[in-house]
Amino acid sequence: MDQTQRNLFRCLSNSASSDNPSGFNPMRWDCEKRGCFNIKRRPKIEVFAECFPGRISFGDVDGIVEINGKGLMLEWKTSNGKLPMGQRIMYERLSKSGLMTIIVIVGNAETMECSQFAFFHLGKFHGFKEGNLGKIKEVIKLWVNKLKSPSEPA
Repeated sequence: MDQTQRNLFRCLSNSASSDNPSGFNPMRWDCEKRGCFNIKRRPKIEVFAECFPGRISFGDVDGIVEINGKGLMLEWKTSNGKLPMGQRIMYERLSKSGLMTIIVIVGNAETMECSQFAFFHLGKFHGFKEGNLGKIKEVIKLWVNKLKSPSEPA
């Protein structure tokens, strides 16, 4: 196992370890010491564009979690929350079966100030609502509580 694999394993192990029961998983990258994360570690997904027909291409996932076989995907928008048509179609299709719900949040990623959020669930877009970070956390916790088995603590 090389150093990169050991670091990845350590990072993954730490996020799920008994030392970290809350699941809190902060980014452990120091841009001042190691350079820009986006340049050094984010894959250059545009190199795969030629693999797909037309204007289809990979997109990034801002966040994703699975609980009891159901997924919640996070899409972060920094401006007006306008979704490109292809992204909207994809989220409608991904959510149609009920296995995946997508939450779209409009806000400032640096400050984590949020202004709006919306959902895709069961193939439908449930429009934007006003909401700050606290409100959005409440909504996410409601999603989690719906999925917990009766034997799990709330």
